[in-house]
Amino acid sequence: MAVSILALGNMVHLISKPSKTKRVPTLWLLAIASLGPYIMNLFVARDAVSTAQTFAGHSKKHPVEILSRATDIKFQHLLRTQSANYTAAHVEYVRRYGTEPPPGLEGWFDFAIANQSPIIDDFDMIFDSVSPFLKMSGEQVDQVMRTAYEATGSDLWLCSFSSARGTTQCQHAYRTFDRNIASSFNKLLKGLEHSKIPDLKFLVNHLDEPRVLLPSQFAGDVDGQPSITPGRFNLKNMSGRPVGKEITKHCLNQEQLALRHTRNSTVESCGLPFVSDLSMAADLCQHPEHISLHGLIARPKSFRLIEGLVPILSTGVLSSMGDIVYPSPAYLEEEFQYADDQDIEWEKKNNNVYWTGSNTGGFAVDGSWRNYHRQRFVALAQNLQQPEEQHHTYLRLVNGVVERVTSSFLNNRLYDVAFTRLFQCRRTQCRDQHSYFNVRSWVDKCQAFRSRLVFDLDGNGISGRYHKFLASKSTPLKQTLLREWHDERLVPWVHYVPVSLSMEELPELVSYLTTTDSGQQRARNIAMQGREWHAKSLREVDFAIYNYRLLLELARLQDPKRKQL
Repeated sequence: MAVSILALGNMVHLISKPSKTKRVPTLWLLAIASLGPYIMNLFVARDAVSTAQTFAGHSKKHPVEILSRATDIKFQHLLRTQSANYTAAHVEYVRRYGTEPPPGLEGWFDFAIANQSPIIDDFDMIFDSVSPFLKMSGEQVDQVMRTAYEATGSDLWLCSFSSARGTTQCQHAYRTFDRNIASSFNKLLKGLEHSKIPDLKFLVNHLDEPRVLLPSQFAGDVDGQPSITPGRFNLKNMSGRPVGKEITKHCLNQEQLALRHTRNSTVESCGLPFVSDLSMAADLCQHPEHISLHGLIARPKSFRLIEGLVPILSTGVLSSMGDIVYPSPAYLEEEFQYADDQDIEWEKKNNNVYWTGSNTGGFAVDGSWRNYHRQRFVALAQNLQQPEEQHHTYLRLVNGVVERVTSSFLNNRLYDVAFTRLFQCRRTQCRDQHSYFNVRSWVDKCQAFRSRLVFDLDGNGISGRYHKFLASKSTPLKQTLLREWHDERLVPWVHYVPVSLSMEELPELVSYLTTTDSGQQRARNIAMQGREWHAKSLREVDFAIYNYRLLLELARLQDPKRKQL
């Protein structure tokens, strides 16, 4: 802006020498007028910073600090309450799940302890995902897996684990590349005493998107019987179509929801939804508005829904679906490995939030792409809406009371965000997005580490960058609707900063973490805590510990001698 004004002033000076016309005052007026928005922006930016500074000396009242203190207590409790011996682990398993553990769990415990696993008991995600299939006998489980694999268009891998060889092999009806599924299991389980894991088979989803919709007692007939008989399923290709109504059709109705005990998923501070309960915040039944705000639900690129009791492994799952979650092989791929020499110290990083990537997440066939999660994030960060359409909410402290301030201002100097690739759209919608967004050329994958805050969000499925960000010296800001295997060990506000799907709190969140001393210190603490915890709980051996326990549960499911519950 300053360069432009100087250039215009120089032009006025040159014109004024040979001519005394009235154009000269006009040009000066243009110069002064052009300064108006710039000066106004400076005043608004200064006002925004001063609003954030009202928490100086009183940071304990900011929602970020309240949540960080509360979740740190939860994390310390998680660490203290893990079983120290197998007797205690056995008792805790029975207490949690009301049944005996699968054969081989003691061997798993010994392996976990020998490899210094910080988590011994908190594997609820595994049991909760396999427990519905206990309603089937072992023979029924084996039969439905074979039937699902052979079904036309199922796009599933049938994998076999050999106890004698300690290896996994996967086959597909027509594909040859298994996206490193078999190699990841072989790499992780190499060196185990494989006789402790029996021979077994399991189905793995080839697609990024989750697959399984379990039958519900609320979707049955008048006597409450399930809508689909165990051992049978329906396969429906919904690729490129809205799936929200289909995957939430088994949600409780409003009257039943009112009777159900619920917890607040957010800490409401003057209307800003700071996330406090991840599972509730991502619950599609509790938040039907999410259906139109996430591309994966609004119009997924691929979506082959299997409705029925079919045990299928996926890397991420939505709250209303029933896939069995396992660690994504992507986290082990070279592209997503962290290297310390590619990072820089916190103090040298840019004081902003960074994200670049593609517009994956949904397929665009009309103007609704503006509501998809990635497009909404980039549009917000690039300040693309008209001022009259922008309504950002900030917090300030007045006489000890937190108040909200609504403003159209967003300090885009705090955001280094852009798309570097636009696809998954029809020609018209691709053109429209190219016109709407400030698209950037491809950048080095380590550029994110030049910023203190790194944003991460879902694509068509889970984001493979996440663990790399956790390992870094930057602070991950994470937005997701997908449950992953690590959710029970990563604690929000301790190891990363959660962001709601609506992102209504994001302007205030970024402002606090970048423009206040207490916010910058909190962001740095979270970065260091996440980095330290990653080194202890997200090692390759931690993947192996999870998969080992998962295979034991799957082996019990398909035991031909097991009767249905």
